[in-house]
Amino acid sequence: MEFIYLLDILGTFAFAISGALVASDKRFDLFGVIIIAFVTAVGGGMLRDVLIDAHPINWIGDLNYLYTIFTAVVFTFLFKSKIAHLSKTMFLFDTIGLSVFTLLGLQKGLSFNLHPIIALIMGMISAVFGGVLRDVLTNKIPLIFEKEIYASACLAGGITYLILNYFKLTETIVFIISAIVVVFIRVISVKFHLQLPKIKDDLFTKSWDAKHEYLKIFKKLKRKISMYSVIYYRFIWVKKILFWKTINYYF
Repeated sequence: MEFIYLLDILGTFAFAISGALVASDKRFDLFGVIIIAFVTAVGGGMLRDVLIDAHPINWIGDLNYLYTIFTAVVFTFLFKSKIAHLSKTMFLFDTIGLSVFTLLGLQKGLSFNLHPIIALIMGMISAVFGGVLRDVLTNKIPLIFEKEIYASACLAGGITYLILNYFKLTETIVFIISAIVVVFIRVISVKFHLQLPKIKDDLFTKSWDAKHEYLKIFKKLKRKISMYSVIYYRFIWVKKILFWKTINYYF
């Protein structure tokens, strides 16, 4: 569990830095940066604990979370220009933190005797709602709502955990395999720019749009045929004129 706790702290550090960077880009002052970093890092876990009435709330019971957040803010202020070169490292920490937050939230939900589906949702809330709160407070569309497979990776890892846990496997093995599922899906989705499908049309508008497209193609084809017909008839007309002029010239 000490190793999992270390991963939890690293994830908190990465989340706090992402919040501090967003706040800094929005020209927030120091206090604003600390608040956004704090909300990003522990907002999801705090919301989970409020929903399931768990006390003490995660960061209140463990001050190491606060120390980690303050360290992340200081790190951001001192090395903001260098963090861009550490994007891959930060992405790795962020992804690991995402998996750990999901599974710890799921475990906490199960420990409160919640239904597995509700516990799964609590795990997802723990992992992604810090980022949602960050984006809302900085007047942005939350990342998970418009691009990238983010929350879906958490759900996949959580479902894997529930399935493996049903077969009574060792807790450590279940945790590691489930975390790997989250990390794998996140890495693949970012590497190949995978996204969930967007709902643009229903059955009727899609069929209407298809008809409209066919109609446009037909009209375009008709215009081309008309154009070529005009060219053809003009060519025949010129050919006839030249023919008769030639006849008149010789005869």
